[in-house]
Amino acid sequence: MKPALRTFLLQWLPVVLWAALIFAFSAQPSLRFAQADSLDFLVRKAGHMFVFGVLAVLLWRALTSAQIGRPVVWSWLLTAAYAGSDEFHQSFTAGRHPSPVDVGIDAVGGLIALCILVAWIRLRAKSRSAASDYSATGKPRMLKPPST
Repeated sequence: MKPALRTFLLQWLPVVLWAALIFAFSAQPSLRFAQADSLDFLVRKAGHMFVFGVLAVLLWRALTSAQIGRPVVWSWLLTAAYAGSDEFHQSFTAGRHPSPVDVGIDAVGGLIALCILVAWIRLRAKSRSAASDYSATGKPRMLKPPST
């Protein structure tokens, strides 16, 4: 397999598989998780946020490897668009109904996941930068005075 095709598949196949998983769950007539209505509501909405958060991160990963500009913005927009199409898909499933509120919950889940990702990336870059300020002995590197 050509390296470019292999890289493409490694980046985009997880996105496609995760979107297919979401599609399969949307085709289920009832996804009740708990007897108590309030607990069931919380579990389902948290599940919405989680699965669309994962989708957003997978999209970011694929878009970043494809060197698309503003991958965080595009991954969030694509996640929100898929959330809308998912709700439309539910309108054809017996026992399910589309909800604009669910689209919002899904989009917020994607946004939260992307915010966590960006914070993690910045924290990691900051710790790497701080680590590079020290020599292998653990002593601070001597900075050269500015030349005059």
